[in-house]
Amino acid sequence: MAQTKLTLKCGECGGQNYVTSKNRQNVTERLSLSKYCRACRKHTKHGEARLAR
Repeated sequence: MAQTKLTLKCGECGGQNYVTSKNRQNVTERLSLSKYCRACRKHTKHGEARLAR
């Protein structure tokens, strides 16, 4: 199974707001996206964090 589940964590408040997946064989670097954070009430950088099992 190449797809790995992960969460996206807000860079400012640290809240884990989004769940996504990526193919670790094709994308080796850490994922970083600009997403909306409800706690900060604005768009911030969300970085990859591990999904707790």
